[in-house]
Amino acid sequence: MIERTLSGVIEKISRSFPVLLLTGPRQVGKTTLLKHIAGTGRSYVTLDDLEQRALARNDPALFLQAHPAPLLIDEVQYAPSLFPYIKIHVDRGGNAGDFWLTGSQKFQIMAGVTESLAGRVAIVDLLGLSDRETRGAARSSTPFLPTSEWVGKARATAGEPSPLPRVFEKIWRGSYPKIVADPDTPWDIFYRSYLQTYIERDVRDVLSVRNDIAFYNFVRATAARTAQMLNYAALARDVEIDLKTAKSWLSVLRASGLVALVEPYHNNVTKRVVKTPKLYFLDTGLCSYLTGWSTPETLEAGAMNGAIFETYVFCEILKSYLHNGAYPSIYHYRDSDQSEIDLLIERDGALYPIEIKKTATPSLNATKHFAVLKHLKKTIGPGAVVCLRETDVPLSREVAAIPVGYL
Repeated sequence: MIERTLSGVIEKISRSFPVLLLTGPRQVGKTTLLKHIAGTGRSYVTLDDLEQRALARNDPALFLQAHPAPLLIDEVQYAPSLFPYIKIHVDRGGNAGDFWLTGSQKFQIMAGVTESLAGRVAIVDLLGLSDRETRGAARSSTPFLPTSEWVGKARATAGEPSPLPRVFEKIWRGSYPKIVADPDTPWDIFYRSYLQTYIERDVRDVLSVRNDIAFYNFVRATAARTAQMLNYAALARDVEIDLKTAKSWLSVLRASGLVALVEPYHNNVTKRVVKTPKLYFLDTGLCSYLTGWSTPETLEAGAMNGAIFETYVFCEILKSYLHNGAYPSIYHYRDSDQSEIDLLIERDGALYPIEIKKTATPSLNATKHFAVLKHLKKTIGPGAVVCLRETDVPLSREVAAIPVGYL
């Protein structure tokens, strides 16, 4: 069992809330994590079991009688009719930690949760293994922010820097626990099976997408656009589907936790900003498989190396927040003058600009667009260039080069 940063958060939540909902893509370790924390003190039922699913749908009250609290219900999205009955249990005097729920379709679950369990449920998200979790440093993970305090702590707990081939091997393999924990797992077979299961269980059965081949081609086209501005029209044209279908299918990928959209930063003084979101795949191994890179070496030398490196950095930053039970305010910036900043983190009223560069020798020129933020009438915090250096180094009084290994 690889220790997960989220373990302490879950234990803390369960002392305060009667219901915990853990969401995330399939096979990122949701059930394994909760079973590990629960030990032998909690019963378990999965709604992947068709008999249990039918009982939960047709007679929720009997289902909860057959499986008394404290209870872990896996893949609860298959029986949203359970939520009102969980509410009844809680309101009749349930205890903190009575119900742990998992689901791999967050958007679908949220309708029932919002209606029935508001104020009674704590919601946390789990993605694939972070780099810190992979190397046994889960407890040292803190939400990324390029302040001197964060950099100092990261420096002290970073471990030995990885050479470029090792970095791209991690990027290429991806972050699913099965493929990280077992190096002998056949990479291509794992991802082919993952996509087949995903399309059959989630896309066809739950979300009613019927054209499997077209949807698979859509997923591939989306992967090829990771770390790029989202253009629905171009995406629809490449897959030969209409614009409405492209938007619907992208919402499916977001609901499944396979992609994230980073919205552009704007306020009432940013009149010239480009208001188009940026798209990121949430696992670089799956993204590499879908875009046809068969080895880490071909990926590193190929046309997508910069985009895939940026995707990896974004995912590590996002995990540093989610796996600590926090939800970051992350944006990107681009205006009509072509000034562009990869990421902006907003925290406590300040903006922290981030550039991501696949280089070991970043220059201050990489941050030339940070100056455009001065007109936003916001506090601008320290900036960073996340790169392939072995140690951090100041590029100016306001900007540091931060090694990707610090994340």
